[in-house]
Amino acid sequence: MSIDLSLFSLEGKTALITGSSQGIGFALAKGMYNAGANIILNGRDLSKLKLAQKKFKYQDKVKVSNFDVTSYEETINSISELEHSFNSIDVLVNNAGIQFRSPLEDFPIEKFEEIINTNIKSLFNVSKNIVKFMIKRKKGKIINIASVQSSLARPGIAPYTASKGAVANFTKGMATDWAKYGIQVNAIAPGY
Repeated sequence: MSIDLSLFSLEGKTALITGSSQGIGFALAKGMYNAGANIILNGRDLSKLKLAQKKFKYQDKVKVSNFDVTSYEETINSISELEHSFNSIDVLVNNAGIQFRSPLEDFPIEKFEEIINTNIKSLFNVSKNIVKFMIKRKKGKIINIASVQSSLARPGIAPYTASKGAVANFTKGMATDWAKYGIQVNAIAPGY
C-alpha cells in the first residue's frame, strides 16, 4: 500500500515558526521545509537563527526574522514587514516558550512573569497581528504548541503548567472566533 504524500504538501506556502532556532521549533521548521514550505525562522538571538538557517540545504527557502514575540511593538512591525516581503504567511506556529523549575512557594516573580510573557502574551501578539492578514485572505492555519502539561502537573513547574493550560484554552477561543473567516486553529501537546 502506498501513501499519497501530496496530501501533506506545503509547496508554495510560507510558514512562520516562533522560537525556531533550536528544539521543537527547529524540528517543526525542518518538517515543514521537507514538506515544501518556505520557512521563516524566528527568535531573539540572531546568531542562533543564522546557525539554524545554515542547516537547511536550500537556504534561499529559509529566512530569519529576529524579533521579540513578547514585545507587541516589535511583533506588529515585524509581521507587517514579513507579510509584505512574502506576500502572505499561510501558516503560523506559535512555538516560543520557556520553562523554569522551582518549588512554587519559592518561585521568583520575575520568572513567573517571564513564563507568562513568553508562553501566553507572545501567542496573543503574533496571532493577533498575523490574523488580520489571514482574515483578508479568508484562509490561514495557526498551530499553537501547548504541552502534555496542559492536562497534567509535575512538581516544580506550576507556572509553566498554568501557561500551557492557558495555551490550550486560548486555542479553543481562537478557533471559535476565527473559524468564520476560514482560519483553522489547533494545538499540539508534546510530551516526553
